[in-house]
Amino acid sequence: MRVRKKLWPKTIGDFMSMLFLLIIVPLIYWFELWIVLPELYTPGTSAYYLHFCFGTFIMINIVGNITFTFLSDTSSEGVLIPSPEQNAENGWRFCSVCVEVHPPRSWHCNTCKTCILKRDHHCIFTGCCIGHFNQRYFLMFILYIFIGALYSLIYNNHFIWNRIEFEFPISIIKIMFPLAIFVFGFDDSIEHFYLMLYIVTIVGMLFSANLCIYHFNSVLLGCTANEKNKGIYKYSFSYIDNIKEVFGERWYLTWILPYVHSKLPHNGTDFEANPNVISNRKNR
Repeated sequence: MRVRKKLWPKTIGDFMSMLFLLIIVPLIYWFELWIVLPELYTPGTSAYYLHFCFGTFIMINIVGNITFTFLSDTSSEGVLIPSPEQNAENGWRFCSVCVEVHPPRSWHCNTCKTCILKRDHHCIFTGCCIGHFNQRYFLMFILYIFIGALYSLIYNNHFIWNRIEFEFPISIIKIMFPLAIFVFGFDDSIEHFYLMLYIVTIVGMLFSANLCIYHFNSVLLGCTANEKNKGIYKYSFSYIDNIKEVFGERWYLTWILPYVHSKLPHNGTDFEANPNVISNRKNR
């Protein structure tokens, strides 16, 4: 794995988003396993250990995948440029910002200030672009965020509503503006703090669910977000081939841990176009 040379966030938005993630993920982990779980299952029982191990497994995947996403260098820096004849045949193009020739499916990121191999999008939560070499880790990151948030929400419902009495309209205001209520001292109780974390899991579940639907659908279609917006599907083959392009040859094992090695079928510069897709487009 090539490690990015410039790791510091490029914008204030990236920095604040990354900071929020670095705070909220371990905070939710602590809340679920050290506060909620002992209230629902007696420590020392098999059910307690089972949920504790599963929660830790989710945490390891979240942290591991976001770390690999953040560290992976998926830029086109150092890529060998083929001859002019091969450029034209294989779809290489000239980037007016980098003032260099770059591979097909690569696009320039104004935030990262470089072209990204098979660029999908710029992620503010990792402060880097999602491209050829780190897309697998990003997808597993959002998938485990969704699984963790959904798993937490199921048990949080029992925990929260057994501790908090619903009073209209005060409870509605607390649910809609939990942070403001806490910061300005209207309710700085530990129960309200738990309510804030409960709401964070709900928002996280809904947000990550939408991300999973959008990005996993793009994987099955064999396109990046940029190509999807432009209606470019010429690199799409079968579902299995499209999955292997992102998750590698051992795609069926990549969900277990981010440390599982799975070699990608492409090097990020050479992509074969599907002639059937191209011909179908021309016939429309």
